Amino acid sequence: MSVATESRATKNTTRPGGTLYRGREGMWSWVLHRITGIAIFFFLLVHILDTALVRVSPEAYNVVISAYKTPLMGLGEIALVGAVLFHALNGLRIIAIDFWRKGVKYQRAMFWTVVGVWAVLMAAFIPRQLMVVFSEVQG
Repeated sequence: MSVATESRATKNTTRPGGTLYRGREGMWSWVLHRITGIAIFFFLLVHILDTALVRVSPEAYNVVISAYKTPLMGLGEIALVGAVLFHALNGLRIIAIDFWRKGVKYQRAMFWTVVGVWAVLMAAFIPRQLMVVFSEVQG
């Protein structure tokens, strides 16, 4: 076998270039954990700023708080609760992977467990939140 033929044979058996992740659970868990973390950070930043506003101008604070009582912000609260809940559950999963000897072996099952628990808890929260949000609109 010549060097050129051997080089082509080796080239065909190596893995393709590019990212190692191909959209598996570990990658999506990482992406969602980062997105939810950033979203929670910005919520906390806005929350601190609007709460600090009460010391500067109580009237402006009341205006801002009344803006939060809109249906759009009520739907945003659903997104916030979903982000906090997923971030917390996935954080527990990450801790298990780091500190449990078999964590890496079961990381995929733990991811789907996190998604399942998150979905059940959100399914319990969303109808109640929607009732609260839209009862304020009508009444």
